[in-house]
Amino acid sequence: MTHELLIAGFGGQGVLSMGMALGYAGMIEKKEVTWMPSYGPEMRGGTANCIVIVSDSRISSPIVTVFDTVIALNQPSLEKFEKAVKPGGVLLYDSTSIIVPPTRTDIRVVPIAAGEEAVKMKNTKVLNMIVLGAFIERARVVEFASIMKAMHKVLPERYHHLLPLNEQALRRGIELAAVPAMA
Repeated sequence: MTHELLIAGFGGQGVLSMGMALGYAGMIEKKEVTWMPSYGPEMRGGTANCIVIVSDSRISSPIVTVFDTVIALNQPSLEKFEKAVKPGGVLLYDSTSIIVPPTRTDIRVVPIAAGEEAVKMKNTKVLNMIVLGAFIERARVVEFASIMKAMHKVLPERYHHLLPLNEQALRRGIELAAVPAMA
């Protein structure tokens, strides 16, 4: 199994942290991992994205132009990267911040109202963790426990008091993305 993922949004939305958490979780599970960040010079408020590849076998190249999954946290990212999803792939996005939804019919589109849920949780900074939870539920690339272990490495120690809130946000994302059982 190899999963190629692009995560994109504004700087400050936790795009790079999401990718780093996935990468660490993959390493915890003894998988092959690449994490390649890309961001504008302005950082917060500018554009940011990262490519994450998690694989059971060696990764030949970290350079990828089409992805199994694209996560878009804002409208500009959706517009720029919708075409980068492989046919049959997944486009997961924060529906709270998207005005013009995706139009492709050859991919699975997964809208998650992460911004709305983050407001309900009284902390808009957990939007990225809600989306990450939705991704791990849908893609099953890494285990939830591995993501939580990885969060200890990704979050600076001064923010470890926020780990329970991040766990709650991840679990909420999992709930939002769960596919109901067929009747």
